[in-house]
Amino acid sequence: MAERGARLLLSLTFLLLLLFTTAAKSTDKGSVARHFTPFWFLVEPADILAVRGSPAVLNCSAYSDLAPRVEWKKDGTFLNLASDDRRQLLPDGSLLLTSVVHSKHNKPDEGYYQCVATVDSLGTINSRVARLTVAGLPRFNSQPEALMVYQGDSVVLSCDVNLDLVPFTRWELNKEPLDLDERIISLPSGALVISNVNESDAGLYRCIVEIAATVKASDEAKVEVLAETGMPRQLQFLRPPVLSTKVQGQDMLMPCVATGYPPPRIQWMFNDKLIDSSGNRSKIIGGGSLLILNVTDEDTGMYTCLAGNENDTLQASAELMVQVPPQFIKRPTNIYAHESMDIVFECEVSGVPSPSVKWVKNGDAVIPSDYFKIINEYNLQVLGLVKSDEGFYQCMAENDARNMQASAQLIILEHDVATPTTPSTLLISATNDHVAQAAGSGPTPSAPRDVVASLVSTRFIKLTWRLPAEPHGDNITYTVYYKPEGSSRERIENTSRPGELQVTIQSLMPETKYVFRVVAHNKNGLGESSTPLKVSTQPEVQVPGPSPNLRAFATSPTSITVTWDMPLSGNGEIQNYKLYYMEKGMGNEQFVDVGSLSYTINGLKKYAEYSFRVVAHNKHGLGVSTEDVVARTFSDVPSAPPQNLTLEVRNSKSIMVQWQPPPPGTHNGQITGYKIRYRKGLRKSDTTESTGGIQLFQLIEGLERGTEYSFRVAAMTVNGTGPVTEWVSAETFESDLDESRVPDKPSSLHVRPLVTSIVVSWTPPENQDIVVRGYAIGYGIGSPHAQTIKVDYKQRYYTIENLDPSSHYVITLKAFNNMGEGEPVYESAVTRPLSVPDPTPMLPPVGVQATVLSHDTIKVTWADNSLPKNQKITDARYYTVRWKTNIPANTKYKTSNTTNLVHMVTGLKPNTLYEFSVMVTKGRRSSTWSMTAHGTTFETIPNSPPKDVTVVSKEGKPRIIIINWQPPSEANGKITGYIIYYSTDVNAEVHDWVIEPVVGNRLTHQIQDLTLDTPYYFKIQARNSKGMGPMSEAVQFRTPKAESSDKMPNDQASGSSVKPGGRHSGDDFATSVGKPNLSGNPTSMGENNIPMIVIVIVSVGAFTIIVVVVVAVICTYRTTSKQKKKRAACKSTNGSHKYKASSKDLKPPDLWIHHERLELKPIDKSPEPNPVMTDTPIPRTSQDITPVDSSLENSIHQRRNSYRGHESEDSISALAGRRGMRPKMMMPFDAQPPQPVISAHPIHSLEKPHHHYHSGSLASPTRSCLHHSISPRPLNNSICHIDRVNSSESVRNTPSTEPLSIPGQSICSVEHPDPDTGTGFLSTSSEEETNRNPPTAHVRPSHPLKSFAVPNSSGTSFESPVLPSTPLLAQAGTTPQLHSVKTASIGTLGRTRSPMPVTVPSAPDIPETSKMLEEVESNYEPDELTEEMAHLEGLMKDLNTITTA
Repeated sequence: MAERGARLLLSLTFLLLLLFTTAAKSTDKGSVARHFTPFWFLVEPADILAVRGSPAVLNCSAYSDLAPRVEWKKDGTFLNLASDDRRQLLPDGSLLLTSVVHSKHNKPDEGYYQCVATVDSLGTINSRVARLTVAGLPRFNSQPEALMVYQGDSVVLSCDVNLDLVPFTRWELNKEPLDLDERIISLPSGALVISNVNESDAGLYRCIVEIAATVKASDEAKVEVLAETGMPRQLQFLRPPVLSTKVQGQDMLMPCVATGYPPPRIQWMFNDKLIDSSGNRSKIIGGGSLLILNVTDEDTGMYTCLAGNENDTLQASAELMVQVPPQFIKRPTNIYAHESMDIVFECEVSGVPSPSVKWVKNGDAVIPSDYFKIINEYNLQVLGLVKSDEGFYQCMAENDARNMQASAQLIILEHDVATPTTPSTLLISATNDHVAQAAGSGPTPSAPRDVVASLVSTRFIKLTWRLPAEPHGDNITYTVYYKPEGSSRERIENTSRPGELQVTIQSLMPETKYVFRVVAHNKNGLGESSTPLKVSTQPEVQVPGPSPNLRAFATSPTSITVTWDMPLSGNGEIQNYKLYYMEKGMGNEQFVDVGSLSYTINGLKKYAEYSFRVVAHNKHGLGVSTEDVVARTFSDVPSAPPQNLTLEVRNSKSIMVQWQPPPPGTHNGQITGYKIRYRKGLRKSDTTESTGGIQLFQLIEGLERGTEYSFRVAAMTVNGTGPVTEWVSAETFESDLDESRVPDKPSSLHVRPLVTSIVVSWTPPENQDIVVRGYAIGYGIGSPHAQTIKVDYKQRYYTIENLDPSSHYVITLKAFNNMGEGEPVYESAVTRPLSVPDPTPMLPPVGVQATVLSHDTIKVTWADNSLPKNQKITDARYYTVRWKTNIPANTKYKTSNTTNLVHMVTGLKPNTLYEFSVMVTKGRRSSTWSMTAHGTTFETIPNSPPKDVTVVSKEGKPRIIIINWQPPSEANGKITGYIIYYSTDVNAEVHDWVIEPVVGNRLTHQIQDLTLDTPYYFKIQARNSKGMGPMSEAVQFRTPKAESSDKMPNDQASGSSVKPGGRHSGDDFATSVGKPNLSGNPTSMGENNIPMIVIVIVSVGAFTIIVVVVVAVICTYRTTSKQKKKRAACKSTNGSHKYKASSKDLKPPDLWIHHERLELKPIDKSPEPNPVMTDTPIPRTSQDITPVDSSLENSIHQRRNSYRGHESEDSISALAGRRGMRPKMMMPFDAQPPQPVISAHPIHSLEKPHHHYHSGSLASPTRSCLHHSISPRPLNNSICHIDRVNSSESVRNTPSTEPLSIPGQSICSVEHPDPDTGTGFLSTSSEEETNRNPPTAHVRPSHPLKSFAVPNSSGTSFESPVLPSTPLLAQAGTTPQLHSVKTASIGTLGRTRSPMPVTVPSAPDIPETSKMLEEVESNYEPDELTEEMAHLEGLMKDLNTITTA
């Protein structure tokens, strides 16, 4: 029986497991998006040149998870390879042609091939298109002919064939292969060029065309080499440049072969610029042909070959066009979408010529329609998706150079599958990480109610509706589905935010009926659809149509007349026309209003192209624009002369004239030639010669020997001749000098050094029979090759300027001509020293001010006393502004130069104190740095999130977690609060997360009532007074499974950073420190160790109690003895007060201890009324600051005052100056006392906290204790407040709810125990301090003392306090008032100090205080002043003794 029950239980368990697995699979199918399938071409077919009768292979290979099926297209039609004997499909997808068939009338294999790969139920992709060309033995278009050539000349042997049909052409000399080099080259057409012919080049030449094993030879041509006679021969081109088209990356050989005697010199120009043929990419080979390696798009342009000798010049031009294959700047990416959505496949390509783009879907061309549109020239937009739109889309780009393709997949998701947040852009199989969680399984909303069209226009409709009757949730969003009536494609429009009950549908067609329905959806998914609503858009407003017969024609070089006809559909009376026009390529369109059907536009540019369009206007507005028409203004004569006219004397009878075209924009038409005028000497009559085309030089021959000629040049157009250049002169040689060799060295060279220059003079070479065209002067310190200057051959001296004084220069001089530079002559010289007195320093700028403009900008202004009163800068002086953060450790400055008296310093850090100083420089004179100015930049929102976010569970309370963090690295101001976001769904919208605010001074927070065994995600966002900062990354934490007290707080829970969209398995958190071992006894180890643990705990506890008792006894004994001494000091103080009240009227000098040197200085008193000194507790941390009582809020706003950081010492001193009593201060010092620092910190308001930085910030805690002689509490109960070490936080006062009503009590300071023992009287907790509100001591001197570190102005008023505070003493029955509060502390930089006890006397009311001041002023005697000085000197000695001890 038991066995049957066990079997039944096992069967039931298996059945439940099977049902659960099936349900999980069905849930996964409906909630997870399908991943993108990898599908692309590994190899695509390339262009091929096949040989008739030989096999050919077109390669193709596709990759996919599923085996693709490969097919082939030829000329756009699929090939039937099953029944084709010559064409076979190879296993990898390549196409094999076993034997290429090709004849004159039958070319079945030549054409364009394309590989098509298909995966069933997935889609189809097409490869690029490849061209198959069949090679053949073409006829020779021209064959080499017999030639006779002079030695040293060039020769061209023709052999022109169709290179598209011939893969190889070579030449033979005497039936032996001819080796090619830079002297003997083969042109792209196949012709052979031999330059600088010699006797070895004579023989029989023929060209060979070879295809496979078939060879075809041209006729043989005999070349005879003749000896050079020296007789001039006419200059002519044997092969001029020809138009060339190349693909980017290929090499280009532009032919240019010229012949004549003297031998011509070949130069090349590219777009009017001379080409440097000695570069790495371009060089002249074959006597004149230009070779450019690896051409690019920048090489496209006009190339001109210039051939010239002493007798003539020739030029010929040809254009090079470089084609750039298509390149994808942006490829289409895979897209997830739902039905009815609109999507855009982006595709951006570049190339030359501009590529054409077409789109293919699953192998078929996409035809543009209302739902498939080409936008932004290349992108494909699909509107209103349907299920059949799924598949692969390809962007096919093509130009004359090549064609390319790129593909992307579109997946249509089911309605219950959410669109992945970060869809994969690559064809990879693992895309589950990018899929969002599907909708829940709860109830969905019912249909929205009362859907109406509240606004209907011609091209938009506004819909409104009411909330569904059953929304089943709060954050309800809506989707509007719409389509033209009768269409099957719906489009969608979503509301902009949850809960919005209206939407406006844009881009509709006028006078068209649309069907609308609205669907609400909540977190569980889409709800029911509303009843379809049919609405028709309004008809279009009747505006005029386009004006027909728009024409534009030029009437002058600066005017164009435009005419048009009335619109065929004017739709009413035409009020006027707008004529728009702009210069082509400029982009700034202008318009004029015209009332007739024609208009003449004047003031246009000469020979410029303009576009025009017309728009008619009626009472409904502007109509439809016409298409643009283009017209060009007439040409005119050039408006500027040619540039850079130069003369070069060739010999005794000729001068070469060279120039450059007029500046761009002044041609006013096509330059047809240039007119050269020249005259002899100063004669008025001149001679004219003209050039044609774009020739920029002319050799003027037939001149007289030793005669000066003047030249000028003018440019010509078809309209006439433009302005001429200035006259330029040159003198012909007396005789025809020799220029077959370089000149000799100059006969002499002399130098005369000055301070910053050297005068160089020379005489020409002794051999006057060699042409000298100029002199080259080289010079430099220690080497003559540093710089070179060339001067005219007539010049005999030159001054080298801008040299350094007292420097040794080496100078060289060389004569040169067209053959090169001659032998140099050297000389050296030392420049004279500079005997100038040292400049006196300038006065530094004054009145430097720093004005804060924003969180990163401060304006620095200053005045310059060395300028006139109007502060106007008239010389070449400049100012240098330097700045750095006001931190002692930061010594690195940043500088900037300016010529104004104001400078904007940008790029600063927010909420940072900077110091600025300015220096002026004029020539070699500079001033010292000015006095510094300071400015603190404004706050701005935090730039970084809170860091180090950790989450732990609370011990014993698994439903409560504790989240800890650290402030942002870039807080950019005081953090005023934090916002904690937490949710169980990391991918939920921000507004769906639970929010808990935290005050800014806390770095930990508890979150309660969480669900057990549930993963939570936490984010934290910081805020300051300027706004919110960025969120931290999500941290995951799983709450414990059960409320168990024997588990550690972190059992089964851990925190980890989780990015949105990621998944985290719960198994990752299954183990942690302290979790019991499931395989053994979980409690055995604990039971064995219990006795030992108890013994250890009891021993440690007993030892701790003994140590505490001993320390307490020692501290109590030391404190009691010191309190007795302090009471005696209090009595002595009260006695001195009485004595002062009966003294004579004598005003003593004010004294205060300097914060750096501990010296005494006199200072003036302030005539301000006496504010009552109050007490403020000093919090240990920022969390100890108690907020201001709400009952005092109005008084806070009425009596708020702000302090500047450098006023703190003056302010406390001014308060001290209004007291009538003197306190006693005891300051502990170390054995070697450094310079103490006294700083006063104002108590700032809670609403607008300020940060004050002091160069002498305290390095030790300050403890202030207060004892009252009459108090409701025990007499010896002291209240101490300890400020944390190195704390720089602002201190706030705590209002007291228990004012002391006994006016005459005595308050004495109690000295603390030795700080090394670490004991003292401390308040038990911040809560106790807040409840009891004891008054706390501040430095409150009764004698008029004042700091002299920063002088206080007489107008300083303290009637407006910073914060409400509790008065130290208040009259019985009166309401406590708010007073200005400052805390003072004395410490030593860089050393740890014991606390400073401060004696605080009782404070009488205001009338009594005034009376006491009067008595003090009238009761001082000279002897008493001397006694007080001696008393203070003794006090200083005691301090030094304590420090030494």
